[in-house]
Amino acid sequence: MITTVPDRPVHAPDASLDWSEPLVAGPVVLDERVEPRAAWSAHIAAGDVLTIVDVGGNQSADFLVYAADDTDERYSAADTIAWQRNAYVDTGTVLRSNRGGALMTVVGNEIDRHDTIGGACSKESNTLRYGHHTLHQHGCRENFLAEAARYGLSARDLVSNLNWFMNVPVEADGALGIVDGMSAPGKRVAVRAERDVLVIVSNCPQMNNPCNDFSCTPLRMIVTSA
Repeated sequence: MITTVPDRPVHAPDASLDWSEPLVAGPVVLDERVEPRAAWSAHIAAGDVLTIVDVGGNQSADFLVYAADDTDERYSAADTIAWQRNAYVDTGTVLRSNRGGALMTVVGNEIDRHDTIGGACSKESNTLRYGHHTLHQHGCRENFLAEAARYGLSARDLVSNLNWFMNVPVEADGALGIVDGMSAPGKRVAVRAERDVLVIVSNCPQMNNPCNDFSCTPLRMIVTSA
């Protein structure tokens, strides 16, 4: 069971950086900008649709989702992949839980595919891959931990995540690549809540590989009512 926390104030998006409308029309119940390298979270009611806007282009949005009434039920990359028999996420993909239940469904998408096998960066993985001089840089794991703590969640509650707008091709030898993205400024993806859910997002702070085009930029989160 989650702990309720005060709602954040709604911030008007920066018109100079973003011109996008929700990908699924409806009354707007939340519209927030996520600064580069920051974390974000919200409860989303069953039937409502979250549109994630890649404001600057090629910015990875690392994503976790939990059942709002029981956070022991949470996103499962393995179940999502197994149910749809596809390693990538696209329109129609149902985001499945560790119990096989439907948490959210992709109902709109403006890029070729999204990743759910590349995982999240962390201070530890950065130092291993890029050198000890990166130790001061926080990663998505640190963002997830800080944001999850607002709901009484901890490291034991973090699982393999989904990466909106991130391009992780599977090479012929089975290796995973992290390469330039396929997105562009203003591109969107929309996911509908199939039950009341808690969503946690890390606006990926990674600066050592091309996943964010070496330039972290804002995201925008728009929730429209059913």
